[in-house]
Amino acid sequence: MTPSPPALTSFVAGDWVPADGPSDIVVDKFDGSPVARVHAVDAEDVRRALTALAAGHARIRLGPRDRAAILTRAAELVQQRREHLVSLVQQDTGFVRSDAVAEVKRTIETLTLCAEEAKRLTGHLVPVAAALGGAGRLAYTRLDPLGIICAITPFNSPLNTVAHKVGPAIAAGNAVVLKPAVQTPATADAFVRILLDAGMPPDLIALLHGPGRTVGQWLTEDPRPAFYAFTGSTAVGRRIHATVGMRPVQLEMGGLASTIICADADLDAATTAVVNSGLVRKAGQVCTSVQRLYVDNAVLAEVTELLRAKASAQVAGDPRDPGTSVGPLIAPSEAERVHAWIREAVDAGAELVAGGRRTGSVVEPTVLTGVPTTARVMCEEVFGPVLVLRGFDDLNQAITEINDNPYGLAGGIFTRDLGQALQAAERIAVGAFYVNDTSASRVDTMPFHGLKDSGFGSAEGPAYAIRAMSCERVISIRQP
Repeated sequence: MTPSPPALTSFVAGDWVPADGPSDIVVDKFDGSPVARVHAVDAEDVRRALTALAAGHARIRLGPRDRAAILTRAAELVQQRREHLVSLVQQDTGFVRSDAVAEVKRTIETLTLCAEEAKRLTGHLVPVAAALGGAGRLAYTRLDPLGIICAITPFNSPLNTVAHKVGPAIAAGNAVVLKPAVQTPATADAFVRILLDAGMPPDLIALLHGPGRTVGQWLTEDPRPAFYAFTGSTAVGRRIHATVGMRPVQLEMGGLASTIICADADLDAATTAVVNSGLVRKAGQVCTSVQRLYVDNAVLAEVTELLRAKASAQVAGDPRDPGTSVGPLIAPSEAERVHAWIREAVDAGAELVAGGRRTGSVVEPTVLTGVPTTARVMCEEVFGPVLVLRGFDDLNQAITEINDNPYGLAGGIFTRDLGQALQAAERIAVGAFYVNDTSASRVDTMPFHGLKDSGFGSAEGPAYAIRAMSCERVISIRQP
């Protein structure tokens, strides 16, 4: 008899909710076998969680040293439990081992950065004596926590994106409620248990499992959260903003990332980076993955052959097989959608340079050329291992086309010409631009924020998010 998969429950009002009532089955992303049962919260659980967090935040005020100690200890526990977390990330997402290992390593880094920033979070002296009426006064600012931070996180970074929202919330002294993606509940469960084991007061954290259409909506409708940190689609981000009104947000949304290869670039290094960051990493399920690749026509034939060879050399299949470099997409429906977009482009006249086939939830790394500008793989975020190759004669032509879409998340250029690099950096409307790197080259100390439909509100990045999750107040003292 096959044993029942383990039950995962939410953490509400300082305790784990009993595993009663109906549950949803979470399946292995490659073979579809059940791996967990998840009990979603109801509206009353959400109200209880927020009530307890508000009371906890009013009663418990962690100082900067205490916050840093919790985050430092959490980073140490992530390191100690690394193999367990790697296995959970693979179970939740279907990532190959290298992607899961990178996710855990970056989480350690992010928590450590948050701990360091917690120690130096401070206001500043205000030069009031320089203003009319300022004589005889001393004024300074202080940074206080906002209250309850609501973190709503995606499936494609189930540890590090969670750390980028929960870590700064703790570093700033807030209470935090986490609603993870329904596809990745086990990783979120393990993360919250690590925080509790690291000394996080149970009354200052909640974990709520359930769909965005119910749990997410209840969280945004409740007036008590003071700040919303979200990563996901632009459509959902718009709904969150419309619902929460004047409360501050950090919305990291969709992208349609482009990278340029100029004729003077190191073509071997550039194409290797593009394949790794656009087709291989997380099976292309990254908002900054290279989707459009613009190549100078002088080297287009050479680049095409390099991409053909490197993409065809990738092994797509079982993510637990050490020889696999590209695992499944998050769900069969997503694999079907991506494959349909590929076939649609080919039927409209595009040529397959590499890949193009689907087996179950696995889509081969696919390179397309000659794609019509109206095809969905060209003008919508594909979120899969698909690369569209575009030739150009003039850099201005490439820049104009890159900007001609509603997104502005990230971009990159490979060139030895500083003038070309600066021209592209200044004119391409994205939140992050990388020279001699692809669009997916972020490191965790950077501010991360998209333009246009890719971002709204404050930036991610520990130093930036912590201040956004704080309230700056002025204290003025007049000499008696």
